[in-house]
Amino acid sequence: MSDSLPDPFSGLDLLSSSVLFLAPDFTIRHLNPAAESLLAIGKRGCVGIPLGEILDDCTGAFQSALENAAKYGWNYTGQGLEIRRNSGKSDSTELHLNYAVNPVESVTPGLIVELWPIEHQVRATREERLQEQQQASRELIRNLAHEIKNPLGGIRGAAQLLERELNNPNLREYTQVIIKEADRLQELMKHLLSPHRPMRPGPVNIHEVIERVRSLLIAEFPKTLTIRRDYDTSLPELIADREQLIQAVLNVARNAAQAIGEQARNADGRITLRTRVARQVTLTKRRHRLALSLQVIDNGPGIPENIRKRMFFPLVSGREGGSGLGLTLAQSFIHQHQGVIECESRPGHTCFTIVMPLSLS
Repeated sequence: MSDSLPDPFSGLDLLSSSVLFLAPDFTIRHLNPAAESLLAIGKRGCVGIPLGEILDDCTGAFQSALENAAKYGWNYTGQGLEIRRNSGKSDSTELHLNYAVNPVESVTPGLIVELWPIEHQVRATREERLQEQQQASRELIRNLAHEIKNPLGGIRGAAQLLERELNNPNLREYTQVIIKEADRLQELMKHLLSPHRPMRPGPVNIHEVIERVRSLLIAEFPKTLTIRRDYDTSLPELIADREQLIQAVLNVARNAAQAIGEQARNADGRITLRTRVARQVTLTKRRHRLALSLQVIDNGPGIPENIRKRMFFPLVSGREGGSGLGLTLAQSFIHQHQGVIECESRPGHTCFTIVMPLSLS
C-alpha cells in the first residue's frame, strides 16, 4: 500500500474549461491542461509565480474580484476581461475572456479562477436565441396549419360536389384546379405538422442512415450527381429516432443537390458526406464528452447572403419553387435530438454540419 497522498488538484485536470488554482497571495499553485492551452504557458514554468507576471493587464475589476474573494470569501463572475499573454515577446496575443472567481476553504485554501473565451458564450447565446426563434416559429406554423387544414377539406368536398352537378364537361377543368390545389395545400399542412409526432428513439447506425439518403439522392439525380463518402467507421451507434434522422439528413442533402442546379445536370455537381467524432462539445448549454459531426458539403453556388440568417425559418427559400420547409424540418428534428445544424457558405463550397450527442439523456 502506497503512503503517497493523492494529488489535490487532479480533479481540475479532468475539466474541459480553463481553471487556475491560486494561493491566497495570488501565486499560481496549479493550472489544468485547458488553461495551459488557452494561456500558452506550461505548468512547470508558472507554478509559484504571481498571476500578474503571467497575464499582463491583470487589473481593474478582475483584480478587485481576486482581492475581495480572498479577503471576504465572495464569489465573482465577470465579463469582458482583456489580458495579454505575457510570453516575453512583442507579438503576445490579446485575449478577451469571461471569468469566475471562487474562494476555497479546505486543506488547501486559495482561489479557483475559471476563464473562458467570450466567443464560447456568444455561440451558446446564439444557439439559445435560435432555439427560441425555432420554437416560436414552430408554434406559429402549427397553429396556422391547424386553422387551414379543416377549411381545405371543406373546399375540396364542395368542389367535388359541384363537379358532379355540372352539365358542361368543360367547366370541370376549373373544379379539378380547385381539387388539386386543395390536395397540394393539404400535403403542405401535413409536412408542417409532422415534426410534432413523438420521438421513437432507439439504437441507430448513422452510416446506415446516410447510405439510405445516398441511395435516394442517386435515384432522384441519376448519373448527374457525384456523391463522395468520407466516413469514420469507428463511430458508435447513437440513440435517435431513425425516421426523423433520415428525413433531416435527406432534407439537407436534397437541398444541396437542388442548389447545385445546372452543375448537377451537367454531371459536375458534387456532394461529400462526411462523419467524424467531436469531443467535448457544448450543445444546448450541456457539455457532451462525445458527439457526432455529420457534414454535407457541396460545390454549388452558395447560399445567397440575404437569406443566410433566415434560411432555417419556415417558408424561406433561395430556390424558385421551393417550399422553404426542408431546412426548417431538418432543424426541428435535430433540435429534438439535442443537436444543432450549422452552416458556412461561399460560392463553390457550402458545408452544413449536424452535431448531435452520441447519447440522449
